[in-house]
Amino acid sequence: MSGPLTQRIRNFSIIAHIDHGKSTLADRLMELTGTVTAREMQAQLLDDMELERERGITIKAKAVSMHYTAKDGNRYLLNLIDTPGHVDFSYEVEKSLEACEGALLLVDASQGVEAQTVANAHLAEVAGLAMIPVLNKVDLPTAQPDEAAMEIENAICLPAEDCLHCSAKTGVGVDDVLEAIVERVPPPEGQSEAPLQALIFDSFFDDYRGVVIYCRIVNGTLEKRQRIWMPGTKTAYEVLEVGHMKPAMQPRDKLSAGEVGYLISNIKRLDDVVVGDSILIEKGERAEPLPGFKRPKPMVFCGLFPTNAGDFDDLRKALDKLKLNDSSFSYEPESSDALGFGYRCGFLGLLHMAIVQERLEREDNMDLVQTAPTVVYQIQLDDGSEREVHSPSELPDGSQIRAMLEPIVKLSIMIPAESIGSVMRLATDRRGRYVTTEVIGHNRQMLTFEIPLAEIIYDFHDKLKSVTRGYGTMDYELIEYRQGNLVPLRVMVNGEDVDALCTIVHRDDAERRGREVIQALRKEIPRQMFQIPIQAAIYGKIVARENIRALSKNVTAKCYGGDISRKRKLWEKQKKGKKRMKMVGNVEIPQKAFLAVLKSDD
Repeated sequence: MSGPLTQRIRNFSIIAHIDHGKSTLADRLMELTGTVTAREMQAQLLDDMELERERGITIKAKAVSMHYTAKDGNRYLLNLIDTPGHVDFSYEVEKSLEACEGALLLVDASQGVEAQTVANAHLAEVAGLAMIPVLNKVDLPTAQPDEAAMEIENAICLPAEDCLHCSAKTGVGVDDVLEAIVERVPPPEGQSEAPLQALIFDSFFDDYRGVVIYCRIVNGTLEKRQRIWMPGTKTAYEVLEVGHMKPAMQPRDKLSAGEVGYLISNIKRLDDVVVGDSILIEKGERAEPLPGFKRPKPMVFCGLFPTNAGDFDDLRKALDKLKLNDSSFSYEPESSDALGFGYRCGFLGLLHMAIVQERLEREDNMDLVQTAPTVVYQIQLDDGSEREVHSPSELPDGSQIRAMLEPIVKLSIMIPAESIGSVMRLATDRRGRYVTTEVIGHNRQMLTFEIPLAEIIYDFHDKLKSVTRGYGTMDYELIEYRQGNLVPLRVMVNGEDVDALCTIVHRDDAERRGREVIQALRKEIPRQMFQIPIQAAIYGKIVARENIRALSKNVTAKCYGGDISRKRKLWEKQKKGKKRMKMVGNVEIPQKAFLAVLKSDD
């Protein structure tokens, strides 16, 4: 590389709505720069997790270094960080943007600007990055690049004439994207001679080598055999290996200011590495730690219980292993009268929850029962104290609660103009408060609502897709906690509380929700020799009830004619037996009954 080293480096990431072609564009960039050979190439090369390939989504951010000779004759080092597009993984996007100076804002030319496009563009704007708008899929017959460019100008305030046209699938226009990265993304600022200062923006666990850290060198150089210090955990390590991702690990002697790469230091546990922490030198003149970024707070909680009680230890090991590669996932033990011992797990959103459950079932062959997802509530008690509640079983007695607060999110929905009425109705039925409408393009508008998170984590996305015929997209961010008229809904079978089915709901919604749950239960619980009442209650007041009829044996079948008193005596005897059976009888609720109730909640 000629000239000052940092002037030939470009750090950028690709941000976009889900399924707009980020991973495919990354494939073309790696092919054109000769980073991977034709033999190594496969579609979505950076999505190496089996689940990512199957669902066609990116879950974890990935980094790759590419060498590119530009038209000006200079050779550049391009560090690309591929990011997820789904709202649940915006934390991964935020981390990656901290390590970059620029971002390719990718928009599908046939679909235009979507909700998550706007959200990710806002994250890049806050991080102060140079944004290059790129219209992808221009080869599709339904592509409308001029309209999509105007949408970018209206929604994100980037000039329509700055938009590049390309097709990541066929490779058309990808050369122009590479040239634009060199021209429009500023080189990193940093001094190789200054004391070491590096940012940890991600890490993963390798079974053979321990924790592998993805880092961006801000100042100084990181060399093999150097002693480093991490202020977040106050620990020191020796650097065993540094290098670039191409996309496989390629060792180097050192990484200099402005470069992005990996570091291996014989770290045994992922908990010993804090994402957002700094890497400094252990001895000598030590630089100031970098500001880093906030740890993600789980937004959705649910209980995971093994179907077979003997698998509890296996579940713990599986969760430990999963936590190694997913720092945003949390769990703690809990027990339930109905389901036995399990774990209360925290997730960033519903897709994150589904992915974690699927990975446990696939990678560890776990057979799991999952309780209804709940959000985090805050309660104010009469003694003036406040506490967080992750599940209804943690609620104190109703007489001690002064107020219950629920998380409210700002919900942005991008829809065709003709769907406004049905989307308005959908959001207001879920206690949403309309805020604004923004015209994005010729036939597209963005509606903004303030709505309780609990109302959108169940089936809101599915309903939105059906009322907008698949064209609606959404994005949300937490605003604050607000007081709501909330009550715990208890479900009782044969007079016994079923804690796994208890939820916190709005008082106006309690009766409907309670009726849905007990009707689903009634269909699934097998009949016994005695009648089983199923009830839904709020603070001791029954709001819904169903009975499962007893199995009846015809005890008078052998009586032919004769006096009626003979039959009465047999009926009376049967009634006493059923009464005694009800007092000692125990109702076993099958697993499929729990699953049926959770589906009805969905």
